[in-house]
Amino acid sequence: MSKAIDMLTPGKPKRVAIIASNPSVSEQTGWPIGFWWGELTHPYWEFSENGYDVDIISPDGGSLKGDGFSDPRDESGYSADDLISLGFINSPKHMALIENSIPLSDIRGDDYDAILLVGGQGPMYTFYNDEKLHAFVARFYESGKMTAVICHATCILLKARLSNGNLLVDGKTWTGFADSEEDYADSFVGQQIQPFRIEAEARKLPNTNFMVDSMFKPFAIRDGNLITGQQQYAGSNAAKLVVQALGQ
Repeated sequence: MSKAIDMLTPGKPKRVAIIASNPSVSEQTGWPIGFWWGELTHPYWEFSENGYDVDIISPDGGSLKGDGFSDPRDESGYSADDLISLGFINSPKHMALIENSIPLSDIRGDDYDAILLVGGQGPMYTFYNDEKLHAFVARFYESGKMTAVICHATCILLKARLSNGNLLVDGKTWTGFADSEEDYADSFVGQQIQPFRIEAEARKLPNTNFMVDSMFKPFAIRDGNLITGQQQYAGSNAAKLVVQALGQ
């Protein structure tokens, strides 16, 4: 019996907003870029299995695109073993959520119990300088609700500030895509992929504790109501920390 059935109660189900990048083009590689499939589908699975209602949000709304290497059908075979993403992609019901993502401007933070920001190559261009997204995440975090950020989406934590002017990560322990993983990715494709490196920039910040585990290990951290995941393999771990927190 699924957790979703086990957890049916007369009360309203928990609601989570998964926020993913709109499509863009990398200035480094010229590739079309967007979100990373596994970072969206694996948390979606965890939340759905626990009976949560999940909405797919993006800054601008509309049709979203996954990074090529994250697609299990991609000829590179990089994500060929990601059966959860493959199932999601082959479900018309679920793909409709990707093709018709809800604009951030159409939602209210008060309507959700948690948010989770998905990484991929897109966020480094579409999230990093998006002040409206930064403000939404900061307000949501300040409301005391669970705020999860994965992989390259953690680039927003280099800039997002609270109402007192402090960085959201001031005094926090957190993680994000590691320099060692950037080295591996750059070597895999034969060129620099990202415009900057999250770990390198995070280590320049005062009064914050940035941690990474070994390359491509499923590492996630909870510090209060902030949850961060190192890279694509941390999606399920971050989602499980959200579920654990909401169950308290």
